[in-house]
Parts: sequence; C-alpha cells; structure tokens
Amino acid sequence: MNSLIIRRKLAEHISRLKFPQRTLCTDAAPKVSSSHSVQSSNDHVGQQSFRNEVHPYDIAIVGGGMVGMALACSLARMPLTKHLKVAIIDSNPALSKRLCIKKEDPPDPRVSTVTPATISLFKDIGAWKYVEQHRHAYFDQMQVWDYTGLGYTKYNARDVHKDTLGCVVENKVLHSSLLSCIQDTDFQKTIYTSRLSSMTLQPRNLSMGVDSTSSGLNERGNLAKLHLSDGNSLYAKLVVGADGSKSRVRELAGFKTTGWNYSQNAIICTVEHSVENRCAWQRFLPAGPIALLPIGDNFSNIVWTMNPKEATDRKSLAEDDFVKDVNYALDYGFGPHPKSSTLGSGGIFSWFKTDVNLSPDECFKVPPKVVKLASERMVFPLSLMHVNDYASKHVVLIGDAAHTVHPLAGQGVNLGFGDAFALSRIISEGIAVGTDIAEVLLLKKYEAERKSANVTMMAILDGFQKAYSVDFGPLNILRAAAFNGARYIPPLKRSIISYASGDQRFPIFS
Repeated sequence: MNSLIIRRKLAEHISRLKFPQRTLCTDAAPKVSSSHSVQSSNDHVGQQSFRNEVHPYDIAIVGGGMVGMALACSLARMPLTKHLKVAIIDSNPALSKRLCIKKEDPPDPRVSTVTPATISLFKDIGAWKYVEQHRHAYFDQMQVWDYTGLGYTKYNARDVHKDTLGCVVENKVLHSSLLSCIQDTDFQKTIYTSRLSSMTLQPRNLSMGVDSTSSGLNERGNLAKLHLSDGNSLYAKLVVGADGSKSRVRELAGFKTTGWNYSQNAIICTVEHSVENRCAWQRFLPAGPIALLPIGDNFSNIVWTMNPKEATDRKSLAEDDFVKDVNYALDYGFGPHPKSSTLGSGGIFSWFKTDVNLSPDECFKVPPKVVKLASERMVFPLSLMHVNDYASKHVVLIGDAAHTVHPLAGQGVNLGFGDAFALSRIISEGIAVGTDIAEVLLLKKYEAERKSANVTMMAILDGFQKAYSVDFGPLNILRAAAFNGARYIPPLKRSIISYASGDQRFPIFS
C-alpha cells in the first residue's frame, strides 16, 4: 500500500513538471529597453511549457495595411509559399471582416496612383479584378507645368506604347481588394486585431515538436516572440515590419534611419467637376506642387503641398473660398500660362525646337474647373526617411517602415508594393534551395534589390522638391529648360515615362 501511494505521488509530481501553469497567451514578458530592443532570452519555463506543443508561425506580418496585405496575398499565391503559416497583426477591426464599399459612397480623400508595373503585379496575384469592381480611374495623359509660364511638358502613354500611365484608386478599395483576394484562398493565416508591444528572441536549444514539412524549412536558429497589447503572445521565424512610417518593429529591432522633415504640409481632399476629368495634372507653385488626379464619376483628388501655416489656414477656409483657391492655383494664379512663343517658336527655348510635329494633344490646356468640395480636407506633414538596413536576422522591413518619400510623383505606395512582391519572391527562392527564411544572407538579397531602386527614386523626388523650394531667376530658367528638354527630346521623354511607370531604369537617354 505504501509503495502504491509513493508511485501515485511521483506520477503527480512528474505531471506537474510536464504541464506547468504558464501558457503562451498569458505569459507576461517585460518590454525590451529602447537601447537593446531585440535580445536573446533564456526563458526555460517557457521552453518547458511548450515542448511538443508550440507551433510557431513561419512569418508574422506586423501591419495589415495595403503593403502588408500585398505581401500576404503574394505569399498565398506562390506555389512554394502558399503553405506557410502566417500571422497578421494589426489593430484595424476591418481586417477580420469584408469591408462593404457602396458605389454611391463619396470618394475617400486617401488615394494612390498605381503604376502599370504595380497593376501587373496585382493582376498576377488575382487582386486587380476586385479593384475594377469599384471606382477607379485610368489616365493616359499627364500635364506638368510651373508658375513661371516657362516650364511645361505633357506625357502620353502612347509615347512608350502603353495603354495607360497609371490608375488612381482609393486606398480603401486597394485594401479591400487585397483582403478579398486572400480570403478567397486556403492560405493558413491568423489575424490578430491588436498592436505589437514588445519583441524578444527565443533560443531553439530544445526540440519543440514543430512540424516543418508544410514549408520544408530548416528549424535551426532562434524564434522571435511577439508580445501583443491585448496580452497575447506568439512565435515566428520571420517578422516583417509593414507597420508604416512610425514602425514599432523598426523601433524594437533597433534599425537606424536617415532623413529629414520638409518644411511643408500637404492638403488632400476630393473635389467635384461638372465634367469627367481624364488627365492627371501637376503644377509647381512657389510653395510646392498641386496635383489634380482623376478618380472617376466627375471626381478628382487634390494633393496640394504648401508651408504648414498656409495648410492650417486653408484647411479652415470656407468651402467656397477653398474651391476658389484651388481653381486659382490650377489656372492663372502665381503666374501666366505657358505660351507657344516660349515653347520652341522663337522664344528663349527655341534651341529645343526639333523636327518633332506636335499634335493638338501636346498643347497646353487648363484643367477642368472645380465646382465643389466632396470630402473633408486632411493635412499631414511631409518628410523623407530611409533605414540604413532593411534586414537583420528574423526581422525585415517593407514599405513606409523602411522609407518615406515626398508625394509629388505619387510613388510612395508603389515602392512599398515593390518591396512586398520582391520579398515574397525571394522567400520563395530561399525555400526552393532549402534556406531558412529568417537567414540574414537571404534577407540581404531582398535588401540589395530594393534599396537601390528605392534610393534612386527617393533621390529624384528629393531633387525635385529642393529644386522648386527656391524662387530665383536663373534657377527658374534652368528648371524650365529641363521641362522643355523632357518635352522635345523623345529618348529622354520616353525614359522618364517608363521609369515613372515602374520600369526600374534610371531616366537617361536610351
């Protein structure tokens, strides 16, 4: 009898060793200090708790916005990555349900100009068909001029044998389309409607019984442990920071950045015309450019850059006064229209005159008048930021978490989409040869590819911003010469259009 009691007590003791009370979801971990945000941890209790139980995610995407969802969709559609287990972490409750967008809803002021290259990528993953079910506007022409009346050019898609220069789409439509795309797959995803609080690395010294056959991945190395604001925790082999310009992942992982704030804010809003706008327009003014972008259904989007005080004042203007200011800025305000005498017919730029016959479409036109404001006016500050490194072991950054640019060419979101699709492709290539997806050498391939493309575009946009931040006679003439060179030198014009359309070639003679 005594021996039976002893055996029972011993069994109870062993049982308590196998199944302690701490669990992954309730394990409270301290936040990492800002000086060493990601650090190794020897949490032996955690290892004992989940031996033969823990099933970490292959990838945790922090940030379920457009760029983060584009990465998830691309992973879901590629043969070698569609079996990965992916966690998506974002506090936006819309991620857990389909967003209902009604055709009669007024356009949202937050839009993106999507390049032909990005459209092609969306078609490849099956997301563009959802975009076309909602309001969007293709455009095949873009007119650019400045307030001096000297600088003027017009770009046409047919100059590079394309059907379109781009498509303007509301951000909510892009996001909803990506959600619909991923929900129509059997992709193994889990959405956490929470925020990332802190992050640590867990050593993989003990076997945790993880079934790696689904991804064919090597289980060596460490895991990242992510602590969420709602108290949940999860493990992942690779953490992707897609959480925007104020990235928590970037902060916790200790990535260093380079950049500066522009002394400019941008006002964005939706306006309405009496006729449909089919062209993209941009005029460079003394305080910054104003862009008028078609959205469809007689609506256009305004992106107007100016100094912060002007932005604050114009945001609070009466609607009628704001509409007058917009029409003034897009017409005779601040300076004259470009005239034919300055565009190669005996004017100061007559030396640009070539044998090129200009069609009526090449002549300067005044944008369609704005008749009313169709949305709230939103103001946001402008800045340039770029991380010194895109990747470290277990962590990689994409989109605005890695770089932000001036919006004057509408390239920011396209750079982010380029990051997302490049990263998914490189992860697939790594899996194909048996490489750990969190391996630094693999992630550095993504960094090498995207950094050069992003830095080049950032330098061009920053150069434009700085060139138009000074109102000085000789500089005005040089800027106008550049405009007219782009207009009258076909190889240069074609190269600029191709580059802005997403072809990764530097805009030089070809």
